[in-house]
Amino acid sequence: MTPDELADRLEAAAKRIGPAVQRGVAHTGTLGIAKIRGNASGRPGPNVITGAYRNSWRSESRRFPYGALCTIGTDLPYGRRLEFGFTGTDSLGRSYAQPPFAHVQPALPSIGQTLMMQMRFAVAEVLQ
Repeated sequence: MTPDELADRLEAAAKRIGPAVQRGVAHTGTLGIAKIRGNASGRPGPNVITGAYRNSWRSESRRFPYGALCTIGTDLPYGRRLEFGFTGTDSLGRSYAQPPFAHVQPALPSIGQTLMMQMRFAVAEVLQ
């Protein structure tokens, strides 16, 4: 391979890396939501009563020219209490001694591994 051929190949890869990374990040977000929902389906995570909390988890991906960002979260106010627990009096004067029911923290290693794998796939895809 000549230097000019290598330069052309790298330029083509640079144009394709953004969309490949974006697909990988979005896929990681989807799998992350599935892992968190699975962890929020009973002990040691929170028990399922109505399923509203478990179904409230969302993944939002944003694209950048050569990358992407994914935010995973819930908009329900008791999500933090379920993850970290709560001891004290709330704004209505009720006393709590609620233990943590971690369901996000146990999912983070899996989400990180999935993201690394997706980025390897993206680089392999654009360098073919």
